[in-house]
Amino acid sequence: MQYLQSSKFRLAIIVAVGLGLIYKLAVHRGFIPPIVQLLSLTRPIVCPADATLHQVPNTFINTDQALDQLLPANFDRRQISILIEKNQYRLTVYYNQKPVKSYPVVFGNLVGDKQREGDLKTPEGILRIKDKYPHPSWSKFLWLDYPNAQSECKHNLAKQKGKIPWYSTIGGEIGIHGVPVGSDAMIDRRENWTWGCPSLKNQDINELYDFVQIGTIVEIVA
Repeated sequence: MQYLQSSKFRLAIIVAVGLGLIYKLAVHRGFIPPIVQLLSLTRPIVCPADATLHQVPNTFINTDQALDQLLPANFDRRQISILIEKNQYRLTVYYNQKPVKSYPVVFGNLVGDKQREGDLKTPEGILRIKDKYPHPSWSKFLWLDYPNAQSECKHNLAKQKGKIPWYSTIGGEIGIHGVPVGSDAMIDRRENWTWGCPSLKNQDINELYDFVQIGTIVEIVA
């Protein structure tokens, strides 16, 4: 009897450890949300409204001029920021809060703010560039810090309201990038081809790449 009890105890330990490892791996791979996040859904969630940092331009600005000719000779990269307007298919570079140059841009699913992984939507709100690097398929990649605290709050609120399943994950890997070689026409046609990332023509992302830095603010609005 003692041997059977000991065997059952060891089996229970093995099963518990195994389930723990499976849970940890599933959370790490983004298959399920952490338990702590699910427990937070039991409390009322209030998300602050998205901040507004830029004055929206009336039209596309200086599209036929090089960005280095529009900025001061000794420009400060810390004064550069970006506004992306989804409904206008427009990305505008600002210097010291003043619009300098606009570029045409496309997305994935254009309707609504991003709420979960796989909805193909572009997140709205205030983000920052957290890394930048050449991309083998899309020329350059400006990696944004989605999800941040605001996007996580909106994600959890959508769960609490039943707009998305409780087991949904928030996603990531959102960035501004180019197009496959020879595919600039997708931008001209306003073809929303991505999985949620803003996409520019390769010549445009290549130009923009040289003037932004890690920490550059990117405001995205509907």
